[in-house]
Amino acid sequence: MNHAHPTEHSAAAHAELRRRIDEAVDALRTKDLAALERLYTPDVVSFDIEPPLQHVGVAAKLANWARVFEVFDTVTYEVRDLTFTAGADVAFGHAFARLGGTRADGTATSGIWVRVSYGLRRIDGAWLIAHDQVSVPLDIRTGRGVVDLEP
Repeated sequence: MNHAHPTEHSAAAHAELRRRIDEAVDALRTKDLAALERLYTPDVVSFDIEPPLQHVGVAAKLANWARVFEVFDTVTYEVRDLTFTAGADVAFGHAFARLGGTRADGTATSGIWVRVSYGLRRIDGAWLIAHDQVSVPLDIRTGRGVVDLEP
């Protein structure tokens, strides 16, 4: 793929991929598990920021989001610097993301910035998230995550 002069196919794929992530953001903000389910492959593998080490399958991924929705009365979600590399049926991308909102106890939080990577597959003409990974940098000296960085 020529990154300096994207082909018509790659430009269209990038636009579709961005729309797919925008759909995920909208579903998160509205706490819509059914909409989220339509965005993932049935066998999605997620290395999310909270335990366990991996969430395997769409039911596990949705259970993770359901826990988030229990903690937050209202959800805000922001994605920055989203980029993709796309082939005909496989794409990967990365961005910074921040989940915040108002917790069930009324406490407002702007959240923390995390790094997110996506792996998507085109199935029956639709891009679906087959893998995601969310992380924060690790301070190697203390073994603790660094959560006060901003993009």
